[in-house]
Amino acid sequence: MTSAPAATPRPRESLADPGYQAFAILRIGFTVAPILFGLDKFTNWLVDWPGYLAPWIDDIVPGNAQQAMYAVGVIEIVAGLVVAVAPRFGGWLVAGWLAGIIVNLLTIPDYYDIALRDFGLLLGAVALARLAERYHRASD
Repeated sequence: MTSAPAATPRPRESLADPGYQAFAILRIGFTVAPILFGLDKFTNWLVDWPGYLAPWIDDIVPGNAQQAMYAVGVIEIVAGLVVAVAPRFGGWLVAGWLAGIIVNLLTIPDYYDIALRDFGLLLGAVALARLAERYHRASD
């Protein structure tokens, strides 16, 4: 016997649901963080971002490393906005982007710890996508 799919909880009920709380935390985090980090690619206020670009990637992308970071910044801002409006897709988009970042970092000596951290973020983005499937609304 197949049970009917669970109805999307009403907003007030959702706030008490720990699963929905986790979804909301991840959605906010994966909206805000990519946008802030994307904006920082234009200022290098937090860190010198071009130093995180593997030399082999710098060799194949047009322009210099800072110009590549401008493109990365735009992509990250867009990814954060996609998570905000369509987390079922945005979670997978961010996970894929993080996979690319991990490959980049694994090819730079002494950046393995950052690659491991980004793997944890990738798992969070996948969790967001899966939770978004459960808690999506018609507008997502």
